[in-house]
Amino acid sequence: MQSETITRDTLPDLSKRVDQHKYDHGHAVVLSGPPGQGGAARLAARAALRVGAGLVTLGCPLRAVTENAVQLTAVMVRGLDGTAGLAEMLEDERYNALCLGPGLGLGPATGELVRGALSARRGTVLDADALSRFQREPKALFDMLHDNCVLTPHGGEFRRLFPDLAARLDGDDAVSRIDATREAAMRAGAVVLLKGADTVIAAPDGRTAVNAAVDDRAAPWLATAGAGDVLAGIVCGLMARRLPAYEAAKAGAWLHVEAARAFGPGLIAEDLPEMLPGVFRDLGL
Repeated sequence: MQSETITRDTLPDLSKRVDQHKYDHGHAVVLSGPPGQGGAARLAARAALRVGAGLVTLGCPLRAVTENAVQLTAVMVRGLDGTAGLAEMLEDERYNALCLGPGLGLGPATGELVRGALSARRGTVLDADALSRFQREPKALFDMLHDNCVLTPHGGEFRRLFPDLAARLDGDDAVSRIDATREAAMRAGAVVLLKGADTVIAAPDGRTAVNAAVDDRAAPWLATAGAGDVLAGIVCGLMARRLPAYEAAKAGAWLHVEAARAFGPGLIAEDLPEMLPGVFRDLGL
């Protein structure tokens, strides 16, 4: 099966209708870690809101509420008492997309939150710590995944989850990178977005797409702390808007690069969400 190249012409419809209200565009939840570790989740939450989720809530430990609340305005903040608090929150089915991982920590609590989130079977993006927590037993994670999940590993995280496929990432063989991501998605039973200059997105059914940030679309300034957290938030926001996992991952990867290109050199992660309105205007939305 051949892979497709993502272009603006292959993007799904990202427009909003005038007769819709905020709940028509979904409610994304980004889970945050303990005090002092909330920056990554705040980046993801801001990105989810900017990409068009109708509402975004950052869920965090009770002791981290004040720290997050003083830095967020349009993004709501909710204190959660661990997995019990998450389960209570998700009794409201309007929370339809979740992002876990950025700054969440590598302790046992992260594993339990991932289990609780996946059992709710909402659109779910797993990034960073939510992936690394399962590096000793990847199959335990794969067994919990469902078809509305997106994993967003960078190369190191991919190697930890799929060590037998890691050798295919070395060198400049784009075909091997695509094949490795496709096989990883089939094994995990979820969409895998492998980050890099050539970002590869693969679905469990074998579909693959490449978002190439090279040549005239090069964005080397994306190699900055927090850029991946923003990407996870963008994908989560698109899933809140009810895009299927594979389509959300493809569109998110493309928008992420376009936002970086719109800003240019000197980019830091906080800049990326703020460039999305301009990217949308260029798309004629």
